[in-house]
Amino acid sequence: MMAPVVDEAMLDRPLSGVRVIDCAPGTAALAGQLLVELGADVVRIEPPRGFSDRMSTPLHDGISLSFAARNLGKRAFAADLTDEVDRNAVDRLIAEADILIEASWSRPDSAFPIDIPAIVAANPGLVVLSISDFGLEGPLAHAQGTDPVFHALSGELARSGLPGRPPLLPPGELATQCAVTHAVYLALVAYWYRLRTGRGDHLDLSLLDAAGLALDPGYGIAGSATAGVPPSKFPRGRPDVRHRYPIFPCADGHVRMCILAPRQWDGLFEWMGRPAAFADPAFRLIQKRFASPDLLPAIAAFVRDRKREDIERDGQRFGVPVAALLDLDETLASDHLAARSAFNVVEIAPGVKAPLPNGVFEIDGSRAGPAGGMARLDPITQASWFGPRLPVQRIMMADRPLEGLKVLNLGVIVVGAEQSRVLADQGADVVKVENQAYPDGNRQTHDGSIMSVTFAAGHRNQRALAIDLRDAAGKALFLRLAGEADVILSNFKPGTLESLGLDPATLMRTNPRLVLSDSSAFGATGPWSRRLGYGPLVRASTGLSGLWRYDDDPAGFSDAVTVYPDHVAGRIGAIGVLALLIRRLRTDRGGRVSVSQAEVILSHMAPAIAARALGQADGAPIADDHDAPWGVFPCAGNDEWCVVTVRDDRDWQRLCAVIGRDDLARDASLATAAGRRQARARIDDAVAAWLADHAPRDAMALLQDVGVPAAAMLRVAELPHHPHYIERGQFRLVEQPQLADPFHVENMPVRAVGLPDPPQRPAPLSGEHTAEVLVEWLGLDWPAIEQLLDRGTVQAMRAPVVAKPA
Repeated sequence: MMAPVVDEAMLDRPLSGVRVIDCAPGTAALAGQLLVELGADVVRIEPPRGFSDRMSTPLHDGISLSFAARNLGKRAFAADLTDEVDRNAVDRLIAEADILIEASWSRPDSAFPIDIPAIVAANPGLVVLSISDFGLEGPLAHAQGTDPVFHALSGELARSGLPGRPPLLPPGELATQCAVTHAVYLALVAYWYRLRTGRGDHLDLSLLDAAGLALDPGYGIAGSATAGVPPSKFPRGRPDVRHRYPIFPCADGHVRMCILAPRQWDGLFEWMGRPAAFADPAFRLIQKRFASPDLLPAIAAFVRDRKREDIERDGQRFGVPVAALLDLDETLASDHLAARSAFNVVEIAPGVKAPLPNGVFEIDGSRAGPAGGMARLDPITQASWFGPRLPVQRIMMADRPLEGLKVLNLGVIVVGAEQSRVLADQGADVVKVENQAYPDGNRQTHDGSIMSVTFAAGHRNQRALAIDLRDAAGKALFLRLAGEADVILSNFKPGTLESLGLDPATLMRTNPRLVLSDSSAFGATGPWSRRLGYGPLVRASTGLSGLWRYDDDPAGFSDAVTVYPDHVAGRIGAIGVLALLIRRLRTDRGGRVSVSQAEVILSHMAPAIAARALGQADGAPIADDHDAPWGVFPCAGNDEWCVVTVRDDRDWQRLCAVIGRDDLARDASLATAAGRRQARARIDDAVAAWLADHAPRDAMALLQDVGVPAAAMLRVAELPHHPHYIERGQFRLVEQPQLADPFHVENMPVRAVGLPDPPQRPAPLSGEHTAEVLVEWLGLDWPAIEQLLDRGTVQAMRAPVVAKPA
């Protein structure tokens, strides 16, 4: 057996020594890609001729750019599972592996039918991640999924678009890519648990469920502009929320503003010359601004004759979050991405080079881009593992994987909430750190109450400590807490913690075993790093907002309702935290992971970016290479819709049989995907005519029965009552002391053997556990705590718990 060539740069990465077998084609291959970036040895095992994703579009000279983007740095081996020699070679690799990722075992027509139950039984210490469209069990277990199907059934599609217009499919493959990131987080949780206990696990990951959790969950934390109103309370049609993050035309394009905090309004008011019409102090309240019929027209008039660059510069000077809407070419040509080395030009085949993302993680200040080019297919008999494997540690037995870890959560709004919650749900002791003079912006509600449903959902299982970090005594106290912590999370604008004297070097000197995680809009370095950043501004700056609009309406921007990439960026940060904790077992040192939300978005566009650079996109930022039909169609009823997606010739023939159009099935000009794309309008009319007489769920059932990916569009309020989610245990009703009524929250993040359901401890009020944390973490007695309270160094809960009505 040939010894593999070791890349020395990979040996110091966090997951060095972690062995991963990747049998997941298509978008699911992104799971192995994220692990490669962190240093895992990822071996891709394929059928003798390779998986079909080696020819998935977009193509350049017969090379799949999507395959390249998801498989850099992996090694690939071909195995004939009917051959005893190959089968034995695969079994040997699996016996010495830590994680196996697969996405084909449950499919009856699988080209690579590995026996997962037998593998699990023979390898009790192995973590097996099975990725399927709807899970291995349940009412939709045999249904077919595509990205539009996941959008429809997760409640995302019902919120995308403008009032009076059809629902609008988001661009790209956001649902599937966010879902696969969620899967990687869970695989590392299970692997961490395995290092503690020696026990592996089998994770049954439904892409639909994971997309609903990691893209923009209907029952999770929502953006602060919602003022605590959950998506389940949205009107039946597409909500008109353009006022939250408004987009204005200007002299050379468009700009977007996010005026959320009172101080941001103060800056805009000054910038506009203190107009008398808006001098009422009530305009500092978000609900007053949203209700004003005159404010947005006034801002539009103010910026109309200004250029984007000038608006951005002046906005920064006045502390106003504003960003130009860039197209993808403008983004990729920016000095910022160049300064951050966000893309690498990679040789994906002899003589063929393309720009691909240089990783979504920065580890200890260095980019963690994949090393090596696209994997060629070698015989399985040549496969072996790199270097020594990280042994089982058996640190301590625990009921939950992350039990015993201490986390200080300085995070705010959605990214901060999501990154900390997913750690708290798995047993970490997460302490939310705030200053009551500057509370988390997500605490604000439309009615001024002290707790909202979305804040409660996003901060469950945490405790709260209120401390003044601008006070010397508060800083000293925080450093004592840092000395006891395992992890510190933050997502401030770069430079914020440094201004408080809490820079990474200071924190690491205090505790060299600390793991630090910071997330920001545009990254910790580069010309844009100090910009005020929210998700909507990041989407504008990366070209996504310009793509998320109706084709027939250049100003029909429709991304304002969706909170992206916040939830998935939070999970990427958590993945980095777990990877550094795993490295700490090997090295006894901590480290720092940094995540740029802009680069998360751009990583999801990677195949299209490479295609554009190679001249394959025909002038469009994201080429429409989908088969036909592929879209959202009206059904019988009021504002009822169904997604129908055809992937190949077989789907096409089955669709024609269901809708009774033998004439289309026999039409030679429609026999190929290329021909169907040319006749998209004609095909769409035929599908729409059939759907007009069918209710969405009936149409979905008829099409899915023959294997055509289709889905009724569900509203968020319908999800907890849908048979799939009931059987999968996706949601549960809970209570919060400050809220009168019970409400739904996310429950199981995956179906697994060893990962229990999350606990449900209520979200904390600001400072609710200040004394408790100081006693448990630092051993302070009450007189010492009372002194700190009297001086204002720390604060305790001020608002009383509101009793439920009798």
